[in-house]
Amino acid sequence: MFDELTIDAAEYAARREQFMAKIGHGTAIFRSAPMAVMHKDVEYPFRQESTFYYFTGFNEPDAVAVFAPHHDQHQYILFVQPRDKEKETWTGYRVGVEGAQERYGADIAYSITELEDKLPQYLQDADRIYYHLGRDRDFNDKILQLWQRFLQQYPKRGQGPMAMEDPSPIVFGMRSIKSDAEIAMMRQAANIAAEAHIHAQNIAQPGMYEYQVQADMEQIFRRHGALGPAYPSIVASGENACILHYVENQRQMQAGDLLLIDAGCSYGYYNSDITRTFPISGEFTPEQKAIYDIVLDAQQAAFEQVQPGNAYNLHHDAAVQVIVSGLVDLGLLVGDVDELIEQEKYKPFFMHRTGHWLGLDVHDVGLYKYGDDSWQTLQPNQVLTVEPGIYISPHIELAEDQPEVSDRFRGIGVRIEDDVLVTPEGHEILTAAVPK
Repeated sequence: MFDELTIDAAEYAARREQFMAKIGHGTAIFRSAPMAVMHKDVEYPFRQESTFYYFTGFNEPDAVAVFAPHHDQHQYILFVQPRDKEKETWTGYRVGVEGAQERYGADIAYSITELEDKLPQYLQDADRIYYHLGRDRDFNDKILQLWQRFLQQYPKRGQGPMAMEDPSPIVFGMRSIKSDAEIAMMRQAANIAAEAHIHAQNIAQPGMYEYQVQADMEQIFRRHGALGPAYPSIVASGENACILHYVENQRQMQAGDLLLIDAGCSYGYYNSDITRTFPISGEFTPEQKAIYDIVLDAQQAAFEQVQPGNAYNLHHDAAVQVIVSGLVDLGLLVGDVDELIEQEKYKPFFMHRTGHWLGLDVHDVGLYKYGDDSWQTLQPNQVLTVEPGIYISPHIELAEDQPEVSDRFRGIGVRIEDDVLVTPEGHEILTAAVPK
């Protein structure tokens, strides 16, 4: 069994203090996630908006968090749903106003119904509003209208927020560097998902359906305390492996198929993201093995570039170099390797980047580059995925100066993905337990 892990209240408080130190005399407003409807009046299980959760740990909908470091009484304010016995009978217990203060450390809490009345007092002495214009258009309009009123009052008062600024650059910088507690959560998510992948490799066989493998893996996620899949699990056999985000998982697996499984779990909102590709019958065909070996070599070359101080793009460039060289060696591409890369002739085979940031979101927040040419520099305690692949669709079409792809290779899709922690000395592969 896996130990139960959490982020403690002191860490949430430290995050808020760090953020408020950065916004100075501004006031920041964060909106919770809405309830999402599955169909008609049936809702999906609630999943809090990641940045809201990062600062509060509060896991209910219809809430607003306000940070006002300049206010003389309240710097951290929560607006939440009040207790309601009748509604709680149907939809579950609420923390309520009192609980928001006692359990979540708010200096003061109000009912969400008081937002329009109470919020202005936390903005009137601010020099700017920090707010991200999100998908909730009605709430966006409320904040914009409130800001407009302060702009109209400025000639009379000579103070108030004259600017609105997106807090994302500050948030990105904070969330991209993981604390020890966050890394422990992500290591837990990686270990749980690793057990599920190993189990899948042991049980997969011709005649099974993709969804049967999916079901076994997701049962392991839940049994070990994960919230569930981090994203819709991909269990793609045969030609389905050439579809990057294949999620139907309905096909019956056949002898001679490769099975590509891209599945991770969410543990306490922190995610893992693992892909493995293997032959269901236990042996590669020569063509499958040739493609697999190129992808495996590309991933190893990419790992070597995951070092603190290296530019973010170096691991992708290393993987591309290996993949293009390998495709040329197999005769699937012809030409000078560097020219093929510059002209992007490889993209029908490898059309995505070699990874992404990972954390509270599967595609986690954080800058990849500054402008057109300046890439982010890797720093200790960042976590990213490294996931090269080669996909030879049955319908692949290459440039006119490239050869026709042999039927022996068509329908082969291979991706190998691991979660990698940048360390002061280099990197640690969090998902190394899953065989390759």
